[in-house]
Amino acid sequence: MGKLTLPRRVSVLGSTGSVGVSTLDLLDKAGAEVEVSALTAGKNVERLVEQALRWRPKLAVIEDETKYDELRARLAGSGVETAAGSGAVADAAAGDAQWVMSAIVGFAGLAPTMAAAKAGAVIGLANKESLVCAGPSLLRTAKFAGGAVIPVDSEHSAIFQVLDPMNAQHVSRLILTASGGPFRGWTMEQMAHATPEQAVAHPKWDMGVKISIDSATMMNKGLEMIEAAYLFAMPAERVDVLVHPQSIIHSLVEYADGSTLAQLGAPDMRTPIACAFAWPDRLPWPAPKLDLASIGQLTFEEPDLRRFPALKIAKEALAAGGAAPAVMNAANEVAVAAFLDRKIGFLDIATTVAETLERVDAQGLAAATDGDTLETARHTDSIARRVANDVVSGLTR
Repeated sequence: MGKLTLPRRVSVLGSTGSVGVSTLDLLDKAGAEVEVSALTAGKNVERLVEQALRWRPKLAVIEDETKYDELRARLAGSGVETAAGSGAVADAAAGDAQWVMSAIVGFAGLAPTMAAAKAGAVIGLANKESLVCAGPSLLRTAKFAGGAVIPVDSEHSAIFQVLDPMNAQHVSRLILTASGGPFRGWTMEQMAHATPEQAVAHPKWDMGVKISIDSATMMNKGLEMIEAAYLFAMPAERVDVLVHPQSIIHSLVEYADGSTLAQLGAPDMRTPIACAFAWPDRLPWPAPKLDLASIGQLTFEEPDLRRFPALKIAKEALAAGGAAPAVMNAANEVAVAAFLDRKIGFLDIATTVAETLERVDAQGLAAATDGDTLETARHTDSIARRVANDVVSGLTR
């Protein structure tokens, strides 16, 4: 198989983050002949300018409007158009790209991802929150517009690769693997005193700060359970998590006849990105090869729900349905930010999420039946953040 030679219009949303950087690095190493339509970033002007001068997109967008003058000045005369603001990011997502990498972290990625779906693009989805907060709506929108949503998270990419659509009705369970994060062997007392620096020091994956904290609490795996349920039409009770510290098996699909199929690979985000980019083909690139002999052994253990209650919280939110997953996501974003600001302790993150769900559910919001629409998700997010901030204030008194 030779390299892809046909020009392909590509946009990368969140191009300066870890997944965005990996996406551009993959395209470079694969020698893929692409025309970059748009690159967007949150605040990192320096990296966005470097990327724009290398890839020469039609448009470079910085979400932080205070950074716009610098972006415009540094790209003056380059032929690259510039824009700023969240609306400009969504406009870039709705452009003429055939393939869009959705790698903006957090709820902020939902509107641009939905815009790309409405435009009929094939979306490489690395933004968990888009599915958690409005999964059914996003998937319907993409299908109606003639596009597709291809998962980029390594766990969902693994399931996507081994789940045979012709036999989907015979799937017993989806099993997402988790590294266990930096605190896998820590006691509750140790975790109570964990610092942000310790929490972001992931043992296997090179990720952004927020995702690294989610890995430490295992909330990332809770979000991924909800993603998997929506992506593969699987009820909550048939989506499980297994701790696998080596991060070699990325997920497993268990069938009714006793067969369990797994996808293996080195812990490198460029591999699932390559799968999403080339789908339904395969993209040759100098990928890290898996040497099982040198690895020696693969180990597994059940997650400890007492030390990592985020998994239980997420499964209950998924089972509750409606707006509950969006409430959970908003509360988690508030709690993670508060932990990074050293306002609350590490264990308070899960406490904040659980208490927010209880308070918002009391208002009846989590029982909403239309909780997957964009406007409802925004309304839910706003209310949940206000409640979560109240919870955080109570913890810091």
